[in-house]
Amino acid sequence: MRQWVGPEKRFYPHAAQHDFEAWLLPYWLDIQRLSGTNRSSPSENPESVNHMSPPAQRLAEIFRTGTKRTYYNKARDAKRILDGKDLSIAAAKCRELKALLNTLLALGGGAALE
Repeated sequence: MRQWVGPEKRFYPHAAQHDFEAWLLPYWLDIQRLSGTNRSSPSENPESVNHMSPPAQRLAEIFRTGTKRTYYNKARDAKRILDGKDLSIAAAKCRELKALLNTLLALGGGAALE
């Protein structure tokens, strides 16, 4: 992306490899609680989860088959999963999320996540 944009210092290339929901997977216990499922977490590296079933589709299936909800709503359920959480937990397992957060922290004059 950097080559395509050229020498633009205001450009910060960050992208989720598959779905935003990959960044929710480190909070698996909360996903289980909200959906009413007892399925195990899909991967040690949340950003690599796809295999013909991207994270958003996996969450939709988990919520559909769980005992507490009939469907996954990105805005409602992502907020409920992340509400009050420390994003450094997800950043520790998600390399690209960590890079994005560190860029935002650097731009705001904050200390980088380790």
